[in-house]
This record gives sequence, structure tokens and C-alpha cells, in this order.
Amino acid sequence: MTAISYMHPMDKPREKLAARGPQTLKNDELLAVLLGSGIPGKDVRKLAREIAAMMEKDFEGLDLERLTRIHGLGTAKASQILAAIELSRRFLLKSRRRILSAADVYEELRPYAGRVQEHFLSITLDGASRVIETRIVSIGTLTQSLVHPREVYADAIADRAAGIVVAHNHPSGTLEPSRADRTVTERLREVGNLVGIELLDHVILSPEGYFSFADEGLL
Repeated sequence: MTAISYMHPMDKPREKLAARGPQTLKNDELLAVLLGSGIPGKDVRKLAREIAAMMEKDFEGLDLERLTRIHGLGTAKASQILAAIELSRRFLLKSRRRILSAADVYEELRPYAGRVQEHFLSITLDGASRVIETRIVSIGTLTQSLVHPREVYADAIADRAAGIVVAHNHPSGTLEPSRADRTVTERLREVGNLVGIELLDHVILSPEGYFSFADEGLL
């Protein structure tokens, strides 16, 4: 990974936080902001990724002794991390659903799977893949004119989302994506790249199951 000193300013964790808000940062980026600096031979992003990996493996077992096993993480910085975690537990963290797969999307949007009209929906996500908001974008037949990227991404930008998932149901019950489905998906992906909010998946829903553009390698 590129060292922070060589990054574009808007890709640096602190600058990104200031410009877009903390919810847009990934876990290792948040840790990099908290740490402030690395050590000779290991920049802060590398150190942050090692800490994030330890958190992912066993968050509940995290303690001072385990953290300080990481080369470059002393008692002072390890204590800062533990203090931030404890404050979050007490005051900040809300219980929000995480979207980690198309199956999670299906569970979130299952009530729409059997609707007799086509509903196009969006789920905005923060940097930890937690749901910010689920919205109905439009109701009716899916067309390029009905589902405009402007309508999809306006709320995502307002949410300061890190990523977005879109979905729609097929009243016919078929899960095969149409030409319009593919076209709309490509347009949304391109706009997402331009505005810096990644289109993570487009899921087609039916009472019998789902089709995921991401799972099928179409994103």
C-alpha cells in the first residue's frame, strides 16, 4: 500500500475524515487517525491494518497485553485504543445491522420480494458495512429514466455513506437480470466511482430467492 506521505490529500485518513466525516472511513483508517503515526520501517497504515486484523479475529479478547505484542504499538497507544473502545461501548455505538453479503441484503429487504409492483431500493452503508438507511427509490417498471443515478446517490451523499447496495424485486418471480437491469447497474457503478461511493451490489429479489450482480462477477 502507498505510504501516507505519497497519498492524494483526500485519500489520507485525517483529510478524508475532515472532508467526508468519520463514518466514511474503513476500520484501519479510523485506527490510523487514532494512532497518529507509525514507527521507522512501519508506517501508521500498516500498523493500523495489523491492529484491525487482530480486532476482526477476536474483538472481545482484546486487551493491553495482546495489543502490545504488535511490533510498534507501545503501552501508550494501545491504551488509547482500549480507552476509545470502552467509550464507544458506553456512549457511542448503536446496534445497527451489517450488510456483508447478498444474503444479508435479501434478509433486510425480504418484505419487498413478493410485491406485485417493482420496487427499486437502496441501502446506504457506513465504513463498517452497517446500515445507515434503507429507502424506496422508485416504484414501477425498471427503466433508465425511472432509476436515475441522481436519485440513487443524492441520499447516499447526504448520508456520507461509504458504500451503497441497490435492489429491486421481479414480480414475475424470475431472477434472470434483464438488459435494463444490466444497463442501470453499469450506470450506477460508473457514477459511484465518480462520487466516491462504491456500488457494492445490485440484488434482484423474488419470493424464491435472489440474484446478486456481485456474486456473479458482474460488478
